[in-house]
Amino acid sequence: MSPGTALSPRATVTAAGFVLDVPVIGRAEAVHRVLAHWRDGAELRELPDGRWLLVLAEPVAVRVDRAPGLPLRAAADGTLAAFGAAEGPSGPGRLVLVEAGRTITRPLAGLTATDPSGWLSPAGLTLHRPRPVGAAAGPEAAPVVDAVPTRPRPDLRAAAGILPPSVRAGRLAAETGGSEAPSGQGSWKGPVRAVRATPAGRLAYLATALVLLGVGWLVLFSDRAHLVVDQGPRIVGLFALWFVLTVAYHLIRGDRGGHRGGTEGGNAATGATAGAATGAATGPARRSARTRRPVLRHLLARLTLRTPAARSLHRRHLRYLRELTRAFEQRRWDDALRDALPLAARASDDTGRPWLSLGLPRRFTGALRATPRSDALAVASPFHGPTSHQHLTALYRHAAERLEKAGRIDEAAFVLADLLDAPAEAVALLDRHDRSAQAAELAEGRDLAAELVVRLWWRAGERDRAVRTAHRRSAFAAAVVRLAATDPSAGRELRAAWAEHRRAAGDRLGAVEAAWPDEALRPSVVADLRDAVALGGPDRGRALPHLLALGVGQSTRAFARAVLDGDGDPRSSGRTALAATLAEMPAADPAADRELATAAALAAVRDGGVGGPDAGPGARAADALLDRLLLRADPLVAEDLARPRPAPRPAGVTPAYTAADRPGTLPVLDAALLASGLLLVACGQAGVRLIGPDGRTRASWDTPADRLVLADHGAVALLVADYGDLREVSRLDLVTRAVRPWTTLRARQFASSFDGRHLITEDADGIAVLDTLAPRPSVVWRELVVGQRLVGRINRTSGGCAAVVRSSLPDGSPFTEVWRWDLPGWELRARLRVDDALAEPHLEPAALAAGGLLAASAPTGEAPGTTTLCWTSGLPTVRLRLDGAASDAPATDGDHWAVTVPLPDGAGLRLHAGTGPARGPALTAVFPDADPSRIGVRRHAGAVTYRHRSGRVLATSADGATLLANVRVTV
Repeated sequence: MSPGTALSPRATVTAAGFVLDVPVIGRAEAVHRVLAHWRDGAELRELPDGRWLLVLAEPVAVRVDRAPGLPLRAAADGTLAAFGAAEGPSGPGRLVLVEAGRTITRPLAGLTATDPSGWLSPAGLTLHRPRPVGAAAGPEAAPVVDAVPTRPRPDLRAAAGILPPSVRAGRLAAETGGSEAPSGQGSWKGPVRAVRATPAGRLAYLATALVLLGVGWLVLFSDRAHLVVDQGPRIVGLFALWFVLTVAYHLIRGDRGGHRGGTEGGNAATGATAGAATGAATGPARRSARTRRPVLRHLLARLTLRTPAARSLHRRHLRYLRELTRAFEQRRWDDALRDALPLAARASDDTGRPWLSLGLPRRFTGALRATPRSDALAVASPFHGPTSHQHLTALYRHAAERLEKAGRIDEAAFVLADLLDAPAEAVALLDRHDRSAQAAELAEGRDLAAELVVRLWWRAGERDRAVRTAHRRSAFAAAVVRLAATDPSAGRELRAAWAEHRRAAGDRLGAVEAAWPDEALRPSVVADLRDAVALGGPDRGRALPHLLALGVGQSTRAFARAVLDGDGDPRSSGRTALAATLAEMPAADPAADRELATAAALAAVRDGGVGGPDAGPGARAADALLDRLLLRADPLVAEDLARPRPAPRPAGVTPAYTAADRPGTLPVLDAALLASGLLLVACGQAGVRLIGPDGRTRASWDTPADRLVLADHGAVALLVADYGDLREVSRLDLVTRAVRPWTTLRARQFASSFDGRHLITEDADGIAVLDTLAPRPSVVWRELVVGQRLVGRINRTSGGCAAVVRSSLPDGSPFTEVWRWDLPGWELRARLRVDDALAEPHLEPAALAAGGLLAASAPTGEAPGTTTLCWTSGLPTVRLRLDGAASDAPATDGDHWAVTVPLPDGAGLRLHAGTGPARGPALTAVFPDADPSRIGVRRHAGAVTYRHRSGRVLATSADGATLLANVRVTV
């Protein structure tokens, strides 16, 4: 073939290399193609426009339409040239291409070389230990890495350059006992411990004990006991006066127990609040008890105000204000800031009222820098009214301005965050002075806006932490907008990281949605769009318009037209999603757009609307989408097209179905109907199968699986095989249909779904969240503490998680609650006490996704042949009596439930199923000739799947009105 001859797509050529159009096919697809053709001696270089040049070690024969890229021929003089490129001056080590109708020659040495070895990592490989020949093989649990992040503990004193405490601070410490309050408890001490903390207090307590001992001796052993009895009220009054004077002495002379304590400039946050603020749990001790209100101190303070000592206390507080003001005016910053009184702090209890204190603030001995978490207790002084508050506010703000001008940024941030309780202003101050890491730590610790925290961590170079925080607090979109407003380049990088985060979790359309608003990033998601098309179902319908908007290929247009003209199920074929997405996103080619808009409008009329017959409350939005299609469709067709009319449904009729009349040949331990209309079935040691609605097997894997953990987006599934207490987990990609072994775990249970990355499990320590994309199983979050355990299954949905938790009271008696968290941040939203609901005989209770409890009462003497379902929530209790005696607890997934009862003749099982509290089941189904094992339920992709171990699977729409699949699983 002559050099200037154009190539036919079906021609076979001898290629010495290829040019891969990475901006079009995407980096992931390009990497796959390079590795497929890589041999020892090959070279990979990058062209200035982002394309890759792959120089093969040896020429290969390849058809043009099946080549990984543009084929290149090797000339006699060593030049690499594209077929069809004109002859010209060349030589060894040169590349000749045709670009925009012109022949371009580039030296290979001037192109950047890329080493593909950096793409390969053994981290994802499973380590297998050699065994002696003939030894019994069995799984071994892999070590679990505790990757729960902890709050950073920097050396704040060294960072701020603070000298050791002054002489005055040492004197104050000696006066108050020489110790600070323990972390997490503020700086308060109870009256008893506080009085004993000083020498004078110990002496007063000793005198009090002697008085009590003398009175007791008189009463028990003296012949003058009648005098004690006669003078009892007076003795009691004297003792009470003695005790009050003792405590008042401590309040006036020794108590500096004001606003903060500890040596780190603030108290460490504990419990769920701290975990939410830092983006990490703090281990098993992360939930702490509620702070106790020092009631006795509060009452003693009020009592002291009614004595002549109040005047002395007032003078003491005025003297404190004068000394503090003088220290600020003289710019003795160290003394002034350490003795300053914060103007606001958190409330001490649920009432929001501060605790009354007569003492002055304890001298602060930590670093004068804004603390990431402020747990100082709120106290109020009766001597500091509005005038004092205004004076201190002005004093502190003026000090912050002076400190900033003097370049003492840490102290200025300390004044704003800790004294004025204005952490947002402190963060802005630190950000202005390019202290992004410190600002991010403060913003996260004080629970400021999530997008602000993400932006600051990203600017500080902590990219992984920024991505984790954005995912946990669902703040990617807001963070990208906020960062792009000040730094467009950084905003684009964060958006690309967002897309990569979703891509790593297997969510192809999630990656497209993240990157699509930025036109420069759209070519990078072409491979994701093609994977979504291969996945089928609604994902296919949503991906095709994106490809058409990018103008990718004539074949995409023909394929979209075939989907719209098809007569399959509108939902599982992707026709409904394709029409709805086309209404929002026109094709790049006007002719193709008119053709497809016309076909989509016709399909919408045929299917009963753009949303299909199940549009429901969204019918008005469906009409608006249809109007948009008609504006771009063929005018003649749009003029004559009738409006769609959804078929009416019968009301008040409970659907009844019958499963296959005989068992299958393979056991079904778990099953789920995918969005594509295919069934994914786990058959135990027989492996996993992908089955069509007609019962035919479309794909199979020999990996053992007793249960499935499906990703919310439906592109990935975890295959879990049980071996006693061990669980062997593999990852199945439903796009590429490749299975990759992940790990072996010792876990009690798994949630039935995950987000593509984080898997919720239960182990010996409670709830553990594992990162399934880590090379080794790593715990990134924990819930529950010692003394708390789960009862029943974990119920998870894409937006929340619920479980029944049994705890112990201080006296050892148990109590049971339903806990409900919001995901992905694990914010605890509700705790419902359900002990009364579990008082009567019942089967194992189940938590519903909405936070309620479903319990099935066992048959009783009054109704031996019935089962009563009881829903407990914040609303009045709902009860439903069903015919038949259930021997197993209800199966639940989300708010869907299913109860299995035997048929009256014992020749099978009847299924009662519904959603949430109900006065009657939404559907019933009969499984003939089925053994008494429970029928399982699975909610996924808008459908509910019911399976029985006998090899039969039945799937319906979410409301139970439409039968989507009814198959028996065979070999």
